[in-house]
Amino acid sequence: MDRPGETTHFGFRDVPLGDKQTLVNSVFHSVAPRYDLMNDLMSAGLHRVWKNIMINALNPPKSDTPFALLDVAGASFRATVCDINPDMLRVGRERAAAGHLDDRVSFVEGNAERLAFADRAFDAYAIAFGIRNVPRIDLALNEAFRVLKPGGRFLCLEFSVVDVPGLDRLYELFSFKVIPPLGRAVTGDAESYQYLVESIRKFARPNAFAEMIRSAGFARVNWQTLSGGIVALHSGWRL
Repeated sequence: MDRPGETTHFGFRDVPLGDKQTLVNSVFHSVAPRYDLMNDLMSAGLHRVWKNIMINALNPPKSDTPFALLDVAGASFRATVCDINPDMLRVGRERAAAGHLDDRVSFVEGNAERLAFADRAFDAYAIAFGIRNVPRIDLALNEAFRVLKPGGRFLCLEFSVVDVPGLDRLYELFSFKVIPPLGRAVTGDAESYQYLVESIRKFARPNAFAEMIRSAGFARVNWQTLSGGIVALHSGWRL
């Protein structure tokens, strides 16, 4: 339970911990219809490359070997997609139908902090650009560990800290001066994209997030940075 007066960050604002999920839901309700288009524009299409790298790292079997993947916040290749936001799920269902994947993909509305799945139900857990929006990240990591089978892998793709001199200043300028106005032009909503770029700056640095993953029980925890540190791919195993 939340302690009275407990707060967390919503972008650069401090808000009551119990309010954050509602605020995040309103953001993704607004951005869902043009989510992929904005991602393409903001990253020049690189978000697709980053997600492909994550799936290649996961290396799901290409045969008929059973492999149960839980994709939280809609990462990429999917078997069971779990998202707390019904608008994002609707977009996912439409994409699955367009790709004739209806028979391979199931969609479940649920909270990453309290997954409605049995213990040790999945071979892999993947989440892309979603963990920083979870109010209680430690609970989500504990749940990821719980639902994975022994030998199962946790993969998380998330924005990180640019570590290339010069690129860091350009990235900061692009994030705060270009992305919110672009969000206004494409979706009619600058505030949601202001939150999204602020949430990137508030997210834990890779070594700190790796320690959180270890604290949830995962072993062989590591990460690799991509595109000069714009994103990091985190990995851990339930052994």
